[in-house]
Amino acid sequence: MSQHESEADARIVIDTMLRQAGWDPADKSQVRTEVTVTENLAMHDRPAGVVNQDEEGAKRTDYILLGSNGRPLAVTEAKRKRIDPYSAKQQTIPMAKWIGAPFIFLCNGEMIYFWDYENDDARIVNSFYSQRDLERLLFLRQNAKPLATLPIPDNYVRQGEARIVRPYQKDVMRAMDQAFELGKRRFLCELPTGTGKTDVVCLETKRMFQAGRAERLLFLVDREQLAEQAIAALQDLGAEYSSYWLKPGMAIQHKQITVCLLQTMIGRFHEFTSGYFDVVIADECHRSIYGAWQAALTHFDAFHIGLTATPAAYIDRNTFSFYQCKDGKPDFSYSITTAFQEKHLVPYKFATRITQLIAQGTQVNGETYDPVEFERTWTNEDSNRKMMQEFDRLAWENYKELAPKQKDGPGKAVVFALSKHHATRLCYYLNQLHPEHDGRYAEVITSDIADAPGAIRRFKKDIYPMVAVSVDMLTTGFDCREILHIVLCRKIFSPILYQQIRGRGTRTAPHIGKKRFVIYDFFRNHEYFNDSETDIFEGQGGSGGGGGTKPGPGGTRGELIELGIQDDWLEALAYVEVGPEGERVDKKVYVSNWEDAIKAAAKDDPLIQKIKDGIPLTELEEHNLANELNKPENYFNEDNLRLAYRRAAGNIVEFIRHALGLEKLKTKEDEIGENFHAWLVTKNVSPEQAQYLDLIKNRGVAKGEVRLEDLFEPPLSILNAADVGIELFGEEGLQTIIADMNEALFAP
Repeated sequence: MSQHESEADARIVIDTMLRQAGWDPADKSQVRTEVTVTENLAMHDRPAGVVNQDEEGAKRTDYILLGSNGRPLAVTEAKRKRIDPYSAKQQTIPMAKWIGAPFIFLCNGEMIYFWDYENDDARIVNSFYSQRDLERLLFLRQNAKPLATLPIPDNYVRQGEARIVRPYQKDVMRAMDQAFELGKRRFLCELPTGTGKTDVVCLETKRMFQAGRAERLLFLVDREQLAEQAIAALQDLGAEYSSYWLKPGMAIQHKQITVCLLQTMIGRFHEFTSGYFDVVIADECHRSIYGAWQAALTHFDAFHIGLTATPAAYIDRNTFSFYQCKDGKPDFSYSITTAFQEKHLVPYKFATRITQLIAQGTQVNGETYDPVEFERTWTNEDSNRKMMQEFDRLAWENYKELAPKQKDGPGKAVVFALSKHHATRLCYYLNQLHPEHDGRYAEVITSDIADAPGAIRRFKKDIYPMVAVSVDMLTTGFDCREILHIVLCRKIFSPILYQQIRGRGTRTAPHIGKKRFVIYDFFRNHEYFNDSETDIFEGQGGSGGGGGTKPGPGGTRGELIELGIQDDWLEALAYVEVGPEGERVDKKVYVSNWEDAIKAAAKDDPLIQKIKDGIPLTELEEHNLANELNKPENYFNEDNLRLAYRRAAGNIVEFIRHALGLEKLKTKEDEIGENFHAWLVTKNVSPEQAQYLDLIKNRGVAKGEVRLEDLFEPPLSILNAADVGIELFGEEGLQTIIADMNEALFAP
């Protein structure tokens, strides 16, 4: 194939890419092609393409993208597939400067580089920017003020309450200012649970808006509670900026602030261009870089802010790499020990004189035990009753000591159970202990109850329920400052999960005089992690290892001991627990029931008909549909469907369309392919290196991982894969890139 034909093929692909970003290559008011100009010819002075290409100094470019005013916005240079488009930088920049185009795209039909050549180097992006993106970026470039000119606030009002901006929160904002002004495009912030991560990032992004450094913000979370918390904070602290929660099936509203679940965005990021957002915030970002999630992050070419409460020892190197942190250190870190010392968090103590139901060494098959079988083995009706009696007695005895201004005893409590069925039994015994409250003293809060968000709001705002009983739903994204009691009626093997649960009680509550909270640990979890009131576990000790620098349980220092959003044993089970009683339904049966129910409902249900016809739902319609599907007997909801289909991602609309036969759920190979492209964006490799990695990736798809030995065995050995890999990466570099690929794409 000749060079001319190869470039022509690339332009066919580029035309498609431009259309996907909203450009019409056939519309000369938007896109000019095969343009030849000289240094003295400016497009905004007279039409381009009227000079002779043989004229001295004349240059040709493949595309010029025009603004709504007809002036050039970007020059686009097309190259053959095997040529790294980055190499065309120097030949393209004179053209851009001659015609006054502030931006450059370099593309070979597979890789796209975006170059804001007056401010930064060219970088790989996932798609072309739209006309609106480029015009917005140009406006920001021309009108932005230095962040240093905007004072960092001393106080703010949140939920009608005046709050002081704490010294470390000011330090966070100064650090973000510096990173942003120095051109660092990613920022990783580690703050313990309860220290105001959401508030401080909202205050900082508001300053970015005010300084004209940003106009559109995406806030990504992985739980509905976190989404509610984020949208409330953003609307509270930035009421002047339009915002909304993008839910499954809803039309994009093009407001300044978008809050979205990762599980929703992973199926919808293709609807946005890479330049759509100026700032992307990922809450609990240590979970967002892995598997299905990473494509939803790397798609957006923005200033990325990662928030995590996970100590650096348990943040994986891929997270540090994504956020461009050197030496495995976050851009900003504030330890829980310092927060306790400076009284920004409330300390805890462990309840004594309680029954401990499980002895050391009774772990069942590591972290892959069946929770229901575990419940049967280690708890029974007598032990469930005894745990609740002991907790209730001690809570009523000490709540005034914990919070002298707490009016109603014994103060707010959260009980963490082994399973949904277990949660129901514990709740039953608590309500038996307080018959005067007619079953309102304690309440089960799981994804299967009607209006779970409403139940959480009742728990936080009303006196009763006094106790919330849950399994995993309240481990993150649950902010209730009045909590005085954390009750552990389950075994925990993840150090991250342990710290998240512990963090539910650390928030300060001056209005009740909160001095301390109590952890009632019936399963000796704190002994497993070697946590104590005087030697705070920060993610580096465990299993008798102390609170120092020894590896945590289940892995070495630097290894992430958490798989996705939930414990890995939930993925391994053959059943789904549904309903408040935790009925066990085989996953295949649950999926069959779901698909039959949706096909039947499609005949009469107007909302499912709208989805079938591709019509976006309103927010109210999406809410009503979710509530309707989550009713007994089936309890169809996203959490249960993801477990049944064994998928970390997926939203309710995708599952409905799949049930109707309108689209297939992504296969494992599809997900790996998508994540592979996202992973490549972070690696900044050459086209030759990308093609080689794509080749060995396919071996990983077939075998579940890539081993160095595979390079010396057919079919890769036939292609001389080992020698080619060493030539492209070097021997040590090849080992490193394969290990990184396995971790990013093929980890369980």
